[in-house]
Amino acid sequence: MIEVALDVDFLDETNSLPKEASKLSEELLQLAAEKEGVPDGSEVSVTFVTNERIQEINREYRNKNAPTDVISFALEEMAEDEIKIMGADMPRILGDIIISVERAKEQAEEYGHSFERELGFLTVHGFLHLLGYDHMNEKDEKEMFGRQKEILNAYGLER
Repeated sequence: MIEVALDVDFLDETNSLPKEASKLSEELLQLAAEKEGVPDGSEVSVTFVTNERIQEINREYRNKNAPTDVISFALEEMAEDEIKIMGADMPRILGDIIISVERAKEQAEEYGHSFERELGFLTVHGFLHLLGYDHMNEKDEKEMFGRQKEILNAYGLER
């Protein structure tokens, strides 16, 4: 049993996700947090949306007018003019992960694996973005995708 380190808030805007799906995402997030050394009590939110909704978010925040599979908003990223506020009793708030359930289903079929495997991949991918991982260049992509694979394999969600 994985010890609970993260405080995870789930919202299913689609009202279509089976209960097991949020359980899977929760367990993967806890495992990833443990493997990444995330402090206990840290907070993350996960919202499951439609393609239409994720396209709106993608257009508004990334200037890309197309649906995507996952978007992460890291709350710990500092802009140049921001001041870091630290408090001994304040939980670490990592940010928000938004996942398109429709894209997850489409991609699972496209890649020839289960919806659970795709949902797990998107959950871990979004979480690693919150922790500062990225895939803007080949070196970073290799590191991030290697880490994702390690976490998914440790959980038992191999390709």
